[in-house]
Amino acid sequence: MMWKAVRSWWKYLGAKASVHLDEVADPKVQLEQAIAEAREQHRKLTEQAATVIANQKQAQRRLDRALDEYERTKGSARQALVLVDREERAGEMEQAGRFEQAATSFAGRLIVLERQVDDLGKLVLDTTQAAEQAKIAVRQNATALQQKLEQREQLLSTLDQAKMHEQMNAAMHQLEASVGDDVPTFAQVQQKIDARLARAQGMAELTGSRIDVQMLEVQRAQADAEAQARLRDLAEELGLSSPRPALVAAPVPEVG
Repeated sequence: MMWKAVRSWWKYLGAKASVHLDEVADPKVQLEQAIAEAREQHRKLTEQAATVIANQKQAQRRLDRALDEYERTKGSARQALVLVDREERAGEMEQAGRFEQAATSFAGRLIVLERQVDDLGKLVLDTTQAAEQAKIAVRQNATALQQKLEQREQLLSTLDQAKMHEQMNAAMHQLEASVGDDVPTFAQVQQKIDARLARAQGMAELTGSRIDVQMLEVQRAQADAEAQARLRDLAEELGLSSPRPALVAAPVPEVG
């Protein structure tokens, strides 16, 4: 029971470490690792296929040699029979007997070779099928590897786009967030500028109002001066004394 718990905990730790590694690992490095693994598998598959094809070729050469030997042995057996018949016709029974023994040996060898040819023929058939399957497997795996290489380029392009968006998002976030106690945020700077603009506009309105009031005062002082001048003219016509100083308009203040 204790061993089972320890083994379960060990598997958990391994899975946790694997998850953490996936989180911090660089996708580009992982992609290159996957491509390298695919290439290694293709290399091993190619080597295995080469071994299968080599076995087929070796079996084919053994079969060809066995067939050649079979044909030669068969020809020798026929020649021995011809010699047996010739010596018997000539009455050379002893010589005929020797040729007959040779013919028998050739016949025995033919039986062995026939079995070898049959076994080698089956072996060549099996290895030929295996070699064809190996060739197909290598071609299919080569196509799959090429597709992975093409997908790698697409994935790298997608990864670059993702990194670019991440950098843009980080830059925008940095503009919106404070980067330090002594550095204002973008929003704070914008608010400060808006406040200064509003204050400047308010001051401009106030200044404009003050100028309008002063203009009215100037106009009123001018009108008072004209009125005092007319009073003096009327007084002179009537032979009266000049208007009292209190009736004279007060001096106009300077516009500051």
